[in-house]
Amino acid sequence: MSVSSVIKSVQDTMRKDAGVDGDAQRISQLVWMVFLRVFDAKEEEWELMRDDYIQVVPEGLRWRDWAANDEGITGDELLDFVNNKLFKELKEMVLDEYSDPKAFIVKAVFEDSYNYMKSGTLMRQVINKLNEIDFSAQEDRHTFNDIYESILKDLQNAGNAGEYYTPRPVTQFVVDMVNPILGEKVLDFACGTGGYLTSTIEHFKNTGQIKNVDDHQVLQETIMGIEKKPMPHMLAITNLILHDIDTPNIRHDNSLTRNVRDYKPIEQVDVIVTNPPFGGIEEEGIETNFPEKFRTKETADLFMVLLMYLLKDGGRAGIVLPDGFLFGEGVKTAIKEKLLEEFNLHTIVRLPNGVFAPYTGINTNLLFFEKGKPTEDIWYFEHPYPEGGKNYSKTKPIRYEEFELEKQWWENRVENDYSWKINIEDIKKRNYNLDLKNPNKKSEAVLLSPREIIDELKLKLNEVNSNISKIEGLM
Repeated sequence: MSVSSVIKSVQDTMRKDAGVDGDAQRISQLVWMVFLRVFDAKEEEWELMRDDYIQVVPEGLRWRDWAANDEGITGDELLDFVNNKLFKELKEMVLDEYSDPKAFIVKAVFEDSYNYMKSGTLMRQVINKLNEIDFSAQEDRHTFNDIYESILKDLQNAGNAGEYYTPRPVTQFVVDMVNPILGEKVLDFACGTGGYLTSTIEHFKNTGQIKNVDDHQVLQETIMGIEKKPMPHMLAITNLILHDIDTPNIRHDNSLTRNVRDYKPIEQVDVIVTNPPFGGIEEEGIETNFPEKFRTKETADLFMVLLMYLLKDGGRAGIVLPDGFLFGEGVKTAIKEKLLEEFNLHTIVRLPNGVFAPYTGINTNLLFFEKGKPTEDIWYFEHPYPEGGKNYSKTKPIRYEEFELEKQWWENRVENDYSWKINIEDIKKRNYNLDLKNPNKKSEAVLLSPREIIDELKLKLNEVNSNISKIEGLM
């Protein structure tokens, strides 16, 4: 059974439980169980690889101790164990400066979690289903994104606006084009479930940058994320652990709550890849952390300003932004003016509708830029639908192979049916409106049915007769 089928079965079982009220609680329940299952699989790996490894989760509380045996405890005995021993002891772990950093992660996960299930029998069924996933197998790790997609779809149903899954082809393309080099600090300050960070790890592996133990240690220390909401934060940690980051540096925080002018050069990073929430409104007072001309409550705009302060000179970024940022005025104009004066915004990839289906229908763009020199020309690339396609959907999502057009064009840029460029002086004349339509796009013939042709001819005939009547009335 596929990972996604297992998760669907798990959620169907949870729906029968009287204690799990709605999508949000069901997802929260699933997240801590998946985390503990994954962490135990990793602890088994660490024990095999390191003779001196000391287990983080105390004996008796590890998944293998109470959950791995399908014929293990169930019913009221299981419920009592989870509520009065597992949660109690993991929440109350006594830690100090000498404790394994992984222990702080486990404690933090359970401090933010709660067991909603009231039926120990149904909980045993859920546990047995999760045991069908082999988290030590690479293929199951790679299909773990199915779990995230299922969870985020349900988060939408639970009314959590702004939470949506960034398709892995998009995150991988952005990372590959920004091209982080091992040793550079890579940050996603609105990391969600960690998609851009895991794509960065895949990029290092695919480009042969991780060759030995020392390289792997450098990787551990240079991948960083920040996530505001507890559930995506837990999922990001789980995701990075599955990608061999032993102690994920994912801070549970709102990146926008710190004054941007307080950042010191030592805190700046080499690479930022991100898809910040857009369409959201920040709480009262957040905007005071930004210079007056950039103050707004619109989340995406604030993240864009934060990015400009966090990126070091020579640093590179790839960010997803909606069309509204390109043509917006007021604060958006001020942000774009700073961007084009202090950064080289060299590329905007315009994505077609449906890339983020079913989470949002907003048209989006990928902006690529470097800090330290002003923009002279901006290249645009309009990503086309695959041949025969008219839209993307959940059943027909965007594929990584489709970005081959951009990748072949990237290093040898010429204008064609999909690409064009504009000079900075022309952008200034447009008052920094970056919403340019493709001037090279071939017009597509519109095929009309016989009935539509007749109706159009009638409409034009009526217009002609009306104009004749007006002329006769003037004579």
